[in-house]
Amino acid sequence: MSTLTHFDDQGQAHMVDVAAKAATHRIGVAGGRIEMLPATLALIESGSAKKGDVLGIARVAGIMAAKKTSELIPLCHPLALTRVAIEFEVLHADAIRASAVYCTATVETVGSTGVEMEALTAVQVALLTIYDMCKAVDRGMTLTDCKLLQKHGGKSGSFVAAPAAPAVLDR
Repeated sequence: MSTLTHFDDQGQAHMVDVAAKAATHRIGVAGGRIEMLPATLALIESGSAKKGDVLGIARVAGIMAAKKTSELIPLCHPLALTRVAIEFEVLHADAIRASAVYCTATVETVGSTGVEMEALTAVQVALLTIYDMCKAVDRGMTLTDCKLLQKHGGKSGSFVAAPAAPAVLDR
């Protein structure tokens, strides 16, 4: 098993030195969802939420969050991102899952460290923005299943997460 890289020989937290690492094209893809009542999802789809275009604003929030990750996560390196894409999929309730919006963030850079944290941060902030915009009608929304789906580039190569089993309907 690998050792934790954010601690020095004395056990003190430090920012990892990436100066000797090669600059490569790096991609991070993360996903997560926010579960809600069917009526809340209908409000989002209709575009009639009081605060405006929920998914449009959440998309911009996710992009902004990816760019500010190093300001939020103490030991992350500031990166020059070359691409941030936020996508949403509306999931209607069925026998297996609750009504939800699924968010996928794809982040890219050419650099000496990966963009996994930027992708994860983008997803969480996009979903939190949906919560903020819809909380007046549904305070029971749940953010769930946020995880790294893929990463490519760098010395460790590629990672692709195993497919998840469907969530059980509980709303």
